[in-house]
Amino acid sequence: MSDTVDLPIFPLRTILFPGSKLPLRIFEPRYIDMVSRCMREDTEFGIILSRESTDPKMFETYDTGTLAKIIDWDQGEDGLLGITTKGTQKFRLLELNKQEDGLNIGTIERIEREGDYKPIEHFNHLVVLLQAILDDVNIYGDDEKNFESASWISYRFAEILPLKIEDKQKCLEIDDPIIRLNFLEPLIKMIRESSQQ
Repeated sequence: MSDTVDLPIFPLRTILFPGSKLPLRIFEPRYIDMVSRCMREDTEFGIILSRESTDPKMFETYDTGTLAKIIDWDQGEDGLLGITTKGTQKFRLLELNKQEDGLNIGTIERIEREGDYKPIEHFNHLVVLLQAILDDVNIYGDDEKNFESASWISYRFAEILPLKIEDKQKCLEIDDPIIRLNFLEPLIKMIRESSQQ
Protein backbone atom coordinates (compact mmCIF):
# COMPACT_ATOMS: atom_id res chain seq x y z
CA MET A 1 0.00 0.00 0.00
CA SER A 2 1.46 3.36 -0.97
CA ASP A 3 1.64 6.37 1.30
CA THR A 4 -1.55 8.32 1.86
CA VAL A 5 -1.76 12.10 2.03
CA ASP A 6 -4.48 14.63 2.90
CA LEU A 7 -5.14 17.45 0.47
CA PRO A 8 -7.95 19.74 -0.74
CA ILE A 9 -10.41 18.19 -3.17
CA PHE A 10 -12.31 20.20 -5.79
CA PRO A 11 -15.33 18.18 -7.00
CA LEU A 12 -16.47 19.24 -10.49
CA ARG A 13 -18.72 18.00 -13.28
CA THR A 14 -15.68 17.83 -15.51
CA ILE A 15 -12.57 15.66 -15.67
CA LEU A 16 -8.92 16.60 -15.62
CA PHE A 17 -6.57 14.08 -17.25
CA PRO A 18 -2.83 13.79 -16.61
CA GLY A 19 -1.12 16.19 -19.01
CA SER A 20 -4.33 18.19 -19.63
CA LYS A 21 -4.82 21.85 -18.84
CA LEU A 22 -8.01 23.04 -17.21
CA PRO A 23 -8.87 26.72 -16.71
CA LEU A 24 -11.07 27.45 -13.67
CA ARG A 25 -12.86 30.55 -12.39
CA ILE A 26 -12.66 30.75 -8.63
CA PHE A 27 -15.15 32.82 -6.61
CA GLU A 28 -16.09 30.92 -3.46
CA PRO A 29 -14.02 31.99 -0.41
CA ARG A 30 -13.11 28.38 0.48
CA TYR A 31 -11.61 27.81 -2.97
CA ILE A 32 -9.86 31.22 -3.05
CA ASP A 33 -8.19 30.23 0.25
CA MET A 34 -7.32 26.83 -1.19
CA VAL A 35 -5.75 28.36 -4.33
CA SER A 36 -3.80 30.91 -2.25
CA ARG A 37 -2.40 28.17 -0.04
CA CYS A 38 -1.51 25.92 -3.01
CA MET A 39 0.30 28.80 -4.75
CA ARG A 40 2.10 29.90 -1.58
CA GLU A 41 3.24 26.39 -0.69
CA ASP A 42 3.61 25.16 -4.30
CA THR A 43 1.31 22.22 -3.61
CA GLU A 44 -1.38 20.49 -5.66
CA PHE A 45 -5.05 19.88 -5.07
CA GLY A 46 -7.27 17.08 -6.33
CA ILE A 47 -9.95 17.39 -9.01
CA ILE A 48 -12.54 14.64 -8.97
CA LEU A 49 -15.81 14.07 -10.81
CA SER A 50 -18.90 14.58 -8.67
CA ARG A 51 -21.74 12.15 -9.30
CA GLU A 52 -25.04 13.52 -10.54
CA SER A 53 -27.69 13.40 -7.90
CA THR A 54 -31.33 14.44 -7.91
CA ASP A 55 -31.19 14.94 -4.15
CA PRO A 56 -29.32 18.18 -3.33
CA LYS A 57 -28.43 16.85 0.14
CA MET A 58 -26.71 13.83 -1.39
CA PHE A 59 -23.14 14.46 -2.43
CA GLU A 60 -20.95 11.77 -3.89
CA THR A 61 -17.86 11.65 -6.02
CA TYR A 62 -16.11 8.97 -8.03
CA ASP A 63 -13.03 7.39 -6.44
CA THR A 64 -10.44 8.23 -9.11
CA GLY A 65 -9.32 11.78 -9.78
CA THR A 66 -6.27 13.76 -10.92
CA LEU A 67 -3.89 16.00 -9.01
CA ALA A 68 -3.89 19.56 -10.33
CA LYS A 69 -0.91 21.91 -10.30
CA ILE A 70 -1.61 25.63 -10.73
CA ILE A 71 0.54 26.81 -13.65
CA ASP A 72 -0.96 30.28 -14.25
CA TRP A 73 -3.41 32.74 -12.76
CA ASP A 74 -5.02 36.09 -13.53
CA GLN A 75 -7.61 38.47 -12.12
CA GLY A 76 -10.55 38.66 -14.53
CA GLU A 77 -12.33 41.92 -15.41
CA ASP A 78 -15.24 40.59 -13.36
CA GLY A 79 -12.96 40.46 -10.32
CA LEU A 80 -12.94 36.67 -10.29
CA LEU A 81 -9.71 34.76 -9.90
CA GLY A 82 -8.84 32.74 -13.00
CA ILE A 83 -6.37 29.87 -12.70
CA THR A 84 -4.99 27.38 -15.19
CA THR A 85 -4.26 23.95 -13.79
CA LYS A 86 -2.35 21.06 -15.28
CA GLY A 87 -3.08 17.43 -14.43
CA THR A 88 -0.04 15.69 -12.99
CA GLN A 89 -0.92 12.28 -11.56
CA LYS A 90 -3.98 10.16 -10.87
CA PHE A 91 -5.08 9.41 -7.34
CA ARG A 92 -7.54 7.20 -5.51
CA LEU A 93 -9.82 8.90 -2.98
CA LEU A 94 -10.00 6.89 0.23
CA GLU A 95 -11.95 9.28 2.43
CA LEU A 96 -13.57 12.71 2.13
CA ASN A 97 -14.23 15.14 4.98
CA LYS A 98 -15.63 18.66 4.97
CA GLN A 99 -13.91 21.45 6.88
CA GLU A 100 -15.92 24.11 8.73
CA ASP A 101 -15.49 26.52 5.81
CA GLY A 102 -16.97 23.88 3.47
CA LEU A 103 -13.69 22.88 1.81
CA ASN A 104 -13.43 19.14 1.12
CA ILE A 105 -10.25 17.49 2.38
CA GLY A 106 -9.52 14.08 0.95
CA THR A 107 -7.28 11.29 2.11
CA ILE A 108 -5.76 9.99 -1.11
CA GLU A 109 -3.18 7.59 -2.42
CA ARG A 110 -1.30 8.43 -5.59
CA ILE A 111 -1.73 5.95 -8.43
CA GLU A 112 1.56 4.91 -9.98
CA ARG A 113 2.23 6.57 -13.31
CA GLU A 114 1.64 4.45 -16.40
CA GLY A 115 4.55 3.05 -18.33
CA ASP A 116 5.47 5.32 -21.22
CA TYR A 117 5.58 3.06 -24.23
CA LYS A 118 4.76 3.45 -27.90
CA PRO A 119 1.27 2.70 -29.19
CA ILE A 120 1.11 -0.67 -30.91
CA GLU A 121 0.91 -0.75 -34.71
CA HIS A 122 -2.81 -1.54 -34.57
CA PHE A 123 -3.40 2.05 -33.39
CA ASN A 124 -1.34 3.82 -36.10
CA HIS A 125 -4.54 5.20 -37.67
CA LEU A 126 -5.46 6.79 -34.32
CA VAL A 127 -2.04 8.42 -34.02
CA VAL A 128 -2.46 9.92 -37.52
CA LEU A 129 -6.00 11.06 -36.65
CA LEU A 130 -4.86 12.75 -33.43
CA GLN A 131 -2.00 14.49 -35.26
CA ALA A 132 -4.52 15.88 -37.76
CA ILE A 133 -6.92 17.00 -35.02
CA LEU A 134 -4.19 18.74 -33.01
CA ASP A 135 -2.77 20.42 -36.13
CA ASP A 136 -6.27 21.80 -36.60
CA VAL A 137 -7.14 22.90 -33.06
CA ASN A 138 -3.61 23.71 -31.83
CA ILE A 139 -4.20 23.38 -28.08
CA TYR A 140 -0.78 21.88 -27.40
CA GLY A 141 2.63 23.37 -28.04
CA ASP A 142 5.13 21.27 -29.98
CA ASP A 143 7.13 20.74 -26.80
CA GLU A 144 4.07 19.14 -25.14
CA LYS A 145 3.09 16.76 -27.94
CA ASN A 146 4.20 13.17 -27.50
CA PHE A 147 2.91 10.91 -30.27
CA GLU A 148 5.40 8.24 -29.15
CA SER A 149 3.44 7.70 -25.93
CA ALA A 150 0.34 5.49 -25.87
CA SER A 151 -0.55 7.07 -22.53
CA TRP A 152 -0.38 10.66 -23.85
CA ILE A 153 -2.33 9.77 -27.01
CA SER A 154 -5.11 7.95 -25.15
CA TYR A 155 -5.53 10.79 -22.62
CA ARG A 156 -5.69 13.41 -25.39
CA PHE A 157 -8.47 11.51 -27.18
CA ALA A 158 -10.38 11.11 -23.91
CA GLU A 159 -9.95 14.82 -23.27
CA ILE A 160 -11.00 16.28 -26.64
CA LEU A 161 -13.66 13.84 -27.87
CA PRO A 162 -17.34 14.66 -27.24
CA LEU A 163 -17.81 11.63 -25.01
CA LYS A 164 -20.33 11.14 -22.24
CA ILE A 165 -18.79 12.24 -18.94
CA GLU A 166 -19.08 8.68 -17.59
CA ASP A 167 -17.04 7.39 -20.57
CA LYS A 168 -14.39 10.04 -19.87
CA GLN A 169 -14.30 8.92 -16.23
CA LYS A 170 -13.92 5.31 -17.37
CA CYS A 171 -10.90 6.40 -19.45
CA LEU A 172 -9.40 7.99 -16.34
CA GLU A 173 -9.99 4.84 -14.28
CA ILE A 174 -8.30 2.53 -16.81
CA ASP A 175 -4.69 2.07 -15.74
CA ASP A 176 -3.28 0.74 -19.01
CA PRO A 177 -3.01 2.99 -22.11
CA ILE A 178 -3.49 0.10 -24.57
CA ILE A 179 -6.70 -0.98 -22.82
CA ARG A 180 -7.77 2.69 -22.85
CA LEU A 181 -7.14 2.93 -26.62
CA ASN A 182 -9.11 -0.30 -27.11
CA PHE A 183 -11.99 1.24 -25.15
CA LEU A 184 -11.80 4.48 -27.16
CA GLU A 185 -11.43 2.98 -30.65
CA PRO A 186 -15.12 2.03 -31.22
CA LEU A 187 -16.25 5.35 -29.68
CA ILE A 188 -13.96 7.28 -32.05
CA LYS A 189 -15.32 5.25 -34.99
CA MET A 190 -18.90 6.01 -33.93
CA ILE A 191 -18.22 9.75 -33.57
CA ARG A 192 -16.52 9.90 -36.99
CA GLU A 193 -19.35 8.01 -38.68
CA SER A 194 -22.05 10.22 -37.17
CA SER A 195 -20.16 13.39 -38.18
CA GLN A 196 -19.94 12.20 -41.80
CA GLN A 197 -23.67 11.65 -42.21
